[in-house]
Amino acid sequence: MDDPVITARELVQDRFPTARAAFLAGSVLTDRRTPTSDLDIVVLLDGPPAPSRESLMYRGWPVELFVQTETVWHSYADQETAKRSSPLLSMCADGRLLVDADGLGASLQDEARKRLAAGPPPLSDSEREYQRFFLTDLLDDLRGCTDPAERVYLVSHMLQRASEFVLLVGGHWLGGGKWLSRRLAAADPGVHRALSEAAMQAIAGDTEDFAAVVTEVLDLAGGPLWDGYAVR
Repeated sequence: MDDPVITARELVQDRFPTARAAFLAGSVLTDRRTPTSDLDIVVLLDGPPAPSRESLMYRGWPVELFVQTETVWHSYADQETAKRSSPLLSMCADGRLLVDADGLGASLQDEARKRLAAGPPPLSDSEREYQRFFLTDLLDDLRGCTDPAERVYLVSHMLQRASEFVLLVGGHWLGGGKWLSRRLAAADPGVHRALSEAAMQAIAGDTEDFAAVVTEVLDLAGGPLWDGYAVR
């Protein structure tokens, strides 16, 4: 395959000659690149076809296009920030600036880096209590689970929720799929390793260590919560 940066820049020039800015992001720029890595490209235009999203093949590369206006960019960034997970900010903060016709690209990259560094909105007391309650409930389900198939799904769900709990309590950004693993590994490598290893054991049938690690995770914010929990 061609160089990803050169290919991405040529794609933007071919498809969006009036682009104000464009970023190439994702694993393709890192040592995590794999044979299936795609080109994640954010493009800023003044109008149509923005906003749009498209998947395509270009010179042998799978491509994900995120085409936005400046106004839409800020709207998406605000919406994602409220959810404490912003792929858009990450793509623009960590990505390669391919096109910057009028300074918008540099401005948005600077803003994205500042917003990421500031962190997501903190958990409210009610959100924290709900997270504790929900994870406690899952922990009880695991201790009573006798169905191997159900155990696989339960452990997988608990791994996600426990990982998110650590990130939320610590004031870190969330992520989905492989990015949840990467976010937790960066924020707390010890907990990431303990959860990952214990989860594999639990799926195989030995749930004791996994239950213990999840309990330690709960202890980060006051411990398990069941008796007395209420929503008012």
